[in-house]
Amino acid sequence: MTTTERVRTLVEPVAADLGLELFDVELTGGILRVTVDKPGGLDLDAISTASRTISRLLDEHDPVPGRYTLEVTSPGLERRLRTPEHFVRAIGSEINVKTTSEVDGLRRVRGTLVTADDAGITVRTSDDLAEHSIAYDQIEKARTVFEWGPTPKPGGNRNQRKKASAR
Repeated sequence: MTTTERVRTLVEPVAADLGLELFDVELTGGILRVTVDKPGGLDLDAISTASRTISRLLDEHDPVPGRYTLEVTSPGLERRLRTPEHFVRAIGSEINVKTTSEVDGLRRVRGTLVTADDAGITVRTSDDLAEHSIAYDQIEKARTVFEWGPTPKPGGNRNQRKKASAR
């Protein structure tokens, strides 16, 4: 069992007791990143409580060899997709994928995640509605895309123009 699997096994039931879902566990460069989520989103109190509880748990069981820094975080608005489970949860979402090599003549694919299974994903691009099948070993990076809403109309804010003309 890998270190991240040991951490996941320890943390998952504790996160559930706190009303949280364990989204991901990563150990890179001396940082143990435990990502938790909750329906409706997280607040600072939930992250703080989870951080203290998980820290005590890891101190007690010591599943990580050597020194590390614990970081308990939320997945954020634009979620990193690493595992098949992450992709399955994101079906129907807008995603951005950078591939390790060209897939269907493309190095970057942005569109709606249509399917995800054990082998890979299918993304429908919004510009030409083409579907691109991408194996997991062809994915260098992938994230969900958060749309901030419509872009402001050219010409700026009407109230600012009124103030400027009144001067």
